[in-house]
Amino acid sequence: MTRLLVTAGPTYEAIDDVRFVGNRSSGKLGYAVAAEGARRGWTVELVSGPTCLPDPAGVAVARVESALEMREALQSRFARCDVLVMAAAVADYRPAQRFDGKLKKREGEDRLRLELVKNPDLLAELSARRTRGQVLVGFALEAQDALENALKKLVSKGVDWLVLNGPATLGAERSDFQILRRGQEPERWPELAKEDFARRLLELVAPRS
Repeated sequence: MTRLLVTAGPTYEAIDDVRFVGNRSSGKLGYAVAAEGARRGWTVELVSGPTCLPDPAGVAVARVESALEMREALQSRFARCDVLVMAAAVADYRPAQRFDGKLKKREGEDRLRLELVKNPDLLAELSARRTRGQVLVGFALEAQDALENALKKLVSKGVDWLVLNGPATLGAERSDFQILRRGQEPERWPELAKEDFARRLLELVAPRS
């Protein structure tokens, strides 16, 4: 039986106990992929950042908040998966310091300087640990020089496929996608509902017996 590991949603990087640095990812795309895997009878694990979505039926869900928590959850699950679909919008940076309680405004100070440090590249780390036969699918959300940047990520992250989309995907019910693979021309999947995208993606990447 195929074992599918999916990530979904944003990550929240805490500034203090109340505020965070995050993004607008809804998690719907990753949840649709996990649900499609379960529909196919696969064993599915979903590592999800904060979302308002219910657990997909037949899917084992681990809920995390930050990029470092997602990293830990993936490291303990990756070795047993056949296919990884990294659909989460993992924050590139996190605050260098987390403040206790709620950071208060200070009289006479009109600015707050927040130092950010780079998060680890979760997908590149997993790619370096992959074993023969594992299939890795990455995602790239790009606004400028989209195709050029995505092709670079396809190589640097060491994945089999890379899904390119744009900022309009966030929260949208239908989206345009480009599917990239080394040595092949990009394939366009226009105006797909997330459920239809999930079905086509798993048809494409399913291990062949």
